[in-house]
Amino acid sequence: MDDLKKGYREAEETTKENWRKADGEEDLGDKAANLGDDIRKGLGNAGDDIRREADEATDDTRNEMDRRY
Repeated sequence: MDDLKKGYREAEETTKENWRKADGEEDLGDKAANLGDDIRKGLGNAGDDIRREADEATDDTRNEMDRRY
């Protein structure tokens, strides 16, 4: 699922960047918007990675507790 969300974020960002360049000019506002999109995409992907790692750690702890008792 995370791979699908990462792919969606990448496609969305690329589409927005191309739309901003459609007029042939890329002004400071376009560059700022692209930077914001890059940051949002990176934070979304990082959040997915952190959540996945936390879920795996929780599962590992549960498995260890089940094994002991």
